[in-house]
Amino acid sequence: MIDNENVYSIPAKFRRIENLHILLWLLKDVCWALNLKVLGMIMIIPTISVAVMISWQTRKIQSELLHNLAVVCWIIANCLWMTGEFFGWDEGALGARHLALIPFSAGLVILFYYYLILAPSKKFREKMREKTEKVIQEEGK
Repeated sequence: MIDNENVYSIPAKFRRIENLHILLWLLKDVCWALNLKVLGMIMIIPTISVAVMISWQTRKIQSELLHNLAVVCWIIANCLWMTGEFFGWDEGALGARHLALIPFSAGLVILFYYYLILAPSKKFREKMREKTEKVIQEEGK
């Protein structure tokens, strides 16, 4: 028997976009691994764009929004690091690898805020459950 109180649901439209995002991200990283500079640089645009779109779609569900914003930070850092490696400016104190720590850190701050401040609150969790149900109902219309 499934306890519906503990089942996680997400609107199907959101899930399809998230799956597309995984494909784009993998393609970008394959280009990075194969040193395909032009294609890798081109893949930055759709990969970040879809991550931002996912964040926008989940803006009404704060728990999802914060995780998706952390993913946007992660991808920006990842793209910065990739660009630095492609063009030889990834090393040194101001190299792309170290500059990528800024968006990586921003993503961590977002998640620390969520897990240390918001998530422990039963009131917050209940509010997020209600909002998620409302969004799912609205998507079904």
